[in-house]
Amino acid sequence: MSKIEKIEADLRALSVQELEEVRDWLEAFLEDQLQVTEEFKASIERGRRDIAEDRVRVRKPGEA
Repeated sequence: MSKIEKIEADLRALSVQELEEVRDWLEAFLEDQLQVTEEFKASIERGRRDIAEDRVRVRKPGEA
C-alpha cells in the first residue's frame, strides 16, 4: 500500500468534522507553500498606485 493509499484509507475513517479540519489545515499548508515572487509583489504595488491615482477602468456587466 502506497503512502497515498494509506492516507486515503485513514481519511475514510474520519468524521465529517474531522475531515473539515484536515481540509482547513491542508488549505493553509498549501497556501503557506506558495512563493510570492518579486515580480508579483511589483505588480501588486503598481496596481495599488494605479488605484490611488485613480487610473482605473470600470467594467460594466456584459462588456468584454
